[in-house]
Formats: sequence, C-alpha cells, structure tokens
Amino acid sequence: MVTSATSFGRSGLHDWVIQRVTAVVLAAYVIYLAAFVFSAESLEFIVWQGLFGKLWFKIFSLLALASLCFHAWIGMWIVSTDYIKPTGIRMVFQVLVILACFAFLIWGAQIFWSV
Repeated sequence: MVTSATSFGRSGLHDWVIQRVTAVVLAAYVIYLAAFVFSAESLEFIVWQGLFGKLWFKIFSLLALASLCFHAWIGMWIVSTDYIKPTGIRMVFQVLVILACFAFLIWGAQIFWSV
C-alpha cells in the first residue's frame, strides 16, 4: 500500500488541479482588467469606483484574490518541502506563508467590500 507523503494526505493530483484552476481564474481576471484599461476612455477615480462598485466585480475580485492565495500557498509549500530540509524551519516558514495569505485575503476583502 502506498501512502501520500505530501500535503497532509492529499494527492499531488489534487494540488495540480487547484494550481490549474486558480491559474485560469487569475488569467481571466488579468485579461478582463487589461481589456478594461485599454478600452476605457479615461481612467479617473470615478471610472475605477464604478467598476469596483459592481457586485459581480467585487465577487470576481475576491475570487481572484482567493485564487492567488491558494496558488501561492501550493507553490510555496512545494518550494519549501523541496529546499528547506530542517522540519522546524520549514514548518515556521509554512505557518508564516499561511498567515500572510490569510491576512492578505482578509485585508483584500475589507478593501473590496468598502468601495
């Protein structure tokens, strides 16, 4: 019987799928923002406020931010397990990455929903 030694019991396929799905969400967000910037007549505050004031764009932005956090976590987890061999240092690093991702997600949600 083969047991998983990665991601607290998840398979590598699970991480691979999450990486791909979050990459698609991030690509769609960047493409939409780029199209918005290049198609806008002016990029004044009122235009940005109008864009970020729409409910669907707030949800899309929050989804993109959550995707960025998941994407970053999986990438940093892989890098840390490959290159940080001492378990204690690796665990401290991983906890710091999780805390940073969580803080950025909460901070981003607060910013998006305050507009």
